[in-house]
This record gives sequence, structure tokens and C-alpha cells, in this order.
Amino acid sequence: MSKIRVLIVDDSSVYRKILDGILRRDPQIEVVGTASNGKIALEMMRKEMPDVVVLDLEMPEMDGLETLDRIREEKIPVASIVFSSHSHAGAKMTLDALEKGAFDFLPKPKNGSFQENIHKVASSLISKIKLCYVKKATDKNSFSYRPQKIISYPKKDLAFKKKREAVAIGSSTGGPNALKELISRINPSINVPIFIVQHMPPVFTAQLAERLNRISPLRVKEAENGERVYQKTVYIAPGDYHMEVKKEEDFFIKLHKGPPENNCRPSVDVLFRSMAQSYGEKTLAIVLTGMGSDGYEGAKLLKEKGAYIVAQDEKTSIVWGMPRAIAEGGLADKVAPIEEIADIILKNVKRS
Repeated sequence: MSKIRVLIVDDSSVYRKILDGILRRDPQIEVVGTASNGKIALEMMRKEMPDVVVLDLEMPEMDGLETLDRIREEKIPVASIVFSSHSHAGAKMTLDALEKGAFDFLPKPKNGSFQENIHKVASSLISKIKLCYVKKATDKNSFSYRPQKIISYPKKDLAFKKKREAVAIGSSTGGPNALKELISRINPSINVPIFIVQHMPPVFTAQLAERLNRISPLRVKEAENGERVYQKTVYIAPGDYHMEVKKEEDFFIKLHKGPPENNCRPSVDVLFRSMAQSYGEKTLAIVLTGMGSDGYEGAKLLKEKGAYIVAQDEKTSIVWGMPRAIAEGGLADKVAPIEEIADIILKNVKRS
């Protein structure tokens, strides 16, 4: 495997030095240069032709969003990972960046010691760069596209046998754009609650909920601990909190800071387990684009209860990790492109 050529773009000389030191330790990565703003970065991209750019968003002269626009306009063959701040403005810009084509993002460390933060950034950033490089190399718009391969899943579509009473969705890398596509297509006649776990930190999930609420025919909100569940409402797990759905006299939401699962909090497995206990066979579970296999163990429990499970297909997934685990594990009743999933929901759930 040839080395992954990376360009670092940040107006902070401290961050440029830190990121440069982190990436140079990996033998599979070559840092081809650093830049303090987008204007300089574009000049370097044209000359050095990096595979991946690690891109700050808030910079003078030319910020990260304008840089992404220029990358797209000039059709520069580079993948982007956004290195963003934890602020409200930073979260908003990050979601804008993902809509403009950034592959993924990494929040700048906010708490913890210097060494702890270095370790967090190193492990997360390097894995994202390598995943990003593999995606870039196999994407149909760049080099060669590898069609999906589903090892096994049920042959008969039993969607219309019964109407489900709740929808649970899990997503990670590529999830914000997939959720935007899905939620914008939701039919307003569906009469069920929707629960979403998207792997994102605090502040970012609140921004995601606000953004989805603007384009959804249903109400979209960040979930609150102890609140009662209502139909026609979409609940998004807050960053750094697991979300469970419980049932006593009514259904309600429980948020907690239990141990991370699959290195994630919130975790899709935690949500799916609770759905197996609260809604059981009345659940429609959906696993969208994302790295890893979070949601697989919970989906097994849901399948045992008789729930209906959908996985996003490889062609429309940014990363076919989480949905692949479902599809190749024989748990998916349906494997479908993102643009068809809203219709699958409509056909499977109760309507008003």
C-alpha cells in the first residue's frame, strides 16, 4: 500500500505542529505540507495532490467552508476531514461542511490533559484518515466502485404482515447527510415515534436536531431524560448520553452516562436493546451508514422478538460498516438505498 498523502490546514501554528507530529508517527501516512488558511491550502493541493486534507473551519482569508466549495468547483481529487471546534458555531459549520462533501469530522479536544487529548486525537484521526483513503480509492466517482455483496438475508419480504408502532435508527459516519435525506422524505401521515442514535458529541446533536426539524414534516428534537414519548415526534440521543426507551404506564425516554459500548456513547446497541424490551416485535429498526458494528448485537435481540430490520445498501453508504454487519449477519429483512427507506417506513408503520 502506498503512503496516504495528507495536507494539514489550520490557522493555529500549535495545532499544525501537533497534527504534523501525530501523523508523521504512522508509517502509512506522509504529511505533504501544512497551510494556515484555505487560499494557501488550495495552492498546495494543486501542486502536491494530497489524498486527504485535515481541514480547520474557522480561518482568516479563506475559511474551511469556502475551501470545500472551491475543492468541489475545481474537482480537486482530495477527501476532507474537518477538524472543528466544540462551540455552537463550530457545530453548525461542521454540519455545513458535511453537506458540502467533507467525509467526516473530528472535534478539537475540550477537556482532559494535554497527553490525553493527544492520544484521543491520534487514535481517532488516523483511523478516519485511513478509512477515508479506502473510501476515496473505491468510490465510483474516483477510481473503481465495488458493488455491494450481501452474504445472507431473508429472501421473503414480510413488511406488510403487521404494522410497526415505533422506528429506531442508528447511524455514524455519513449519518447526518443520510438522516437529512431520510427525514426530509418522511410522510407526515405516519403515526409513530422515531428514535435516532447518531454518533456525535454534545452540541453537535443539538444542531443536528435543529437542522432536521427545519426540513421534517414531523417534530424533531433532542431527547430529554424522563420525557414522555409522543407519536409523530423524532427523538435524537444527545451527545455523550445513551438513550433508552422504557415502558411503564406510558413510553418514556431514559438518558444516562453508562459505559461506552463499541467505543460509543450514545450507542445504537443500547437503544436497540431497550426497543426489544419496550416495543419488541412492534419495532422497525434501521441501520444507516457508519463505521464499525454498533447496533449488531441489539439487532439480534430485536430479530428474536420479531422486529423488522432494514439496512442501508453499500452503494449509498459513506461507510458500509454498521449496515454491512446487519446485512451479512443475516439480520436484514430489507437492504435498500437511502432514498427508498422513507417509503419502507411508510409501508411498515401505523398511519393517522
